[in-house]
Amino acid sequence: MFQLGCASRTCFQNEILSGLTVALALVPEAVAFAFVAGVEPLVGLYAAFMVGLLAAIFGGRPGMISGATGAMAVVMVALVAQHGVEYLFAAVVLTGLIQILAGVLRLGKYIRIVPHPVMLGFVNGLAIVIFLAQLQHFQVKLPDGSMQWMVGSPLYILLGLVALTMAIMHFLPKITGAFPAALAAILVVSFMVIGFDVNTNQVGDLASIKGALPTFNIPEVPFNWETLSIILPYSIILAAVGLIESLLTLSLIDDLTNTRGRGNRECVGQGIANTATGFFGGMGGCAMIGQSIININSGGRQRLSGISAAIFLLIFILFASSLIEQIPMAALIGVMFMVVLGTFEWSSFRIMGKIPKKDAFVLILVSGVTVATDLAFAVIVGVIVSALFFAWEHASHINVKGYDDKYGIRIYELNGPLFFGSVKSFMELFNPEEDPQEVIIEFQNSRVADHSAIEAIDNLAEKYIKAGKTLHLRHLSPECVELLEKAGDLVEVNLMEDPKYHVADDQLA
Repeated sequence: MFQLGCASRTCFQNEILSGLTVALALVPEAVAFAFVAGVEPLVGLYAAFMVGLLAAIFGGRPGMISGATGAMAVVMVALVAQHGVEYLFAAVVLTGLIQILAGVLRLGKYIRIVPHPVMLGFVNGLAIVIFLAQLQHFQVKLPDGSMQWMVGSPLYILLGLVALTMAIMHFLPKITGAFPAALAAILVVSFMVIGFDVNTNQVGDLASIKGALPTFNIPEVPFNWETLSIILPYSIILAAVGLIESLLTLSLIDDLTNTRGRGNRECVGQGIANTATGFFGGMGGCAMIGQSIININSGGRQRLSGISAAIFLLIFILFASSLIEQIPMAALIGVMFMVVLGTFEWSSFRIMGKIPKKDAFVLILVSGVTVATDLAFAVIVGVIVSALFFAWEHASHINVKGYDDKYGIRIYELNGPLFFGSVKSFMELFNPEEDPQEVIIEFQNSRVADHSAIEAIDNLAEKYIKAGKTLHLRHLSPECVELLEKAGDLVEVNLMEDPKYHVADDQLA
């Protein structure tokens, strides 16, 4: 079940160095998301360690990085503010159990229904969100608590260091691939700042990351129905947000590496990680696209990179907090800006005029909603809008060809799917008053899809009965016949020469 995935010294070296790079980038993110959720920085750091470690071990996508995320932190704010951090830990435990259940029920396969324009919008929106999140580091806090944009030499120093970081990350891979460019950039900029005593913001200016080992602790909440009623709504939302973001990240990493992750196993892995995190004082989390891309670009492809990132993060917390706190924020900002450039699908500008207008609209909509709200909600909106476009378009595809056979029986050859969107057009295709005594509707090129379709057939049959005529349905698929039989004996059905339809097996999902 578990393999590190490395068989050579070079692989081990690449994975560990990549993990170190990711760990350095995880620190400010975990601290920032802890502040968003309204908890102590160590609660975010413990989540980054626990979720990162366990998801790397048990998850379904080697090379993917998990930890505390902003999408889940936003959901936690109200719970922490109203009931305290212990209720958050209980909610995280329940979140993990729900995610495990989702994996056991094989719900991970439904990520396949996310259309490509939604994926493009998701990726572009995410890149914008990551970019906007870095802008807060270009502000300074005034004595009255308000924020003001940097001016003068502090701004120029920060911009210069960011530019240097990005330049190293861009040009170093052209010279050598033996060392992760992001880690090299962080080290070079850090040595420059420390060696020349450059006055610029450092990681330690956010908060201290020094702490002890996380300890097991059952959340101190009453174990009753009232507690469950409080945490269950939050847990369901957290589970959904975490799984959507994790499965979309999995799909993105699949595309980047030309490999295939296992969605259902990732659901279980995320569930195990969150359940354990709740018992060890962490705020929970899910897959992180920015850090995952850093890992992939730094050469991390196996589980070892995720495991080493989590272990390095724990080492920082226990032993190296004073060193990590000296890393300039400019270096980490530069790394994230390069992630933005690599994440954004610049080709979407080129194809915008070449794809259908509805797909272009969905792409822009998902990007905008991602920036305005959160990633999971944006994806849900995108899928719903895409489904509505699909239904509207296919509702107009239904048509019929009518003719009389040699026995005087009127035969209608139906083409197109019969579902809620097309039933109105379906009813308008027939005229029971003018048809002969025997009427056959040929379904070989059509499908009965839902209850609305069954009701439409039932209503049509009643019209023919009232007209004193007989309606037959012919060449229904077994699935369609089953739908009709469950609904009752609505009409006479001829099962001769029914076509066989097969459903794709998704055992590997």
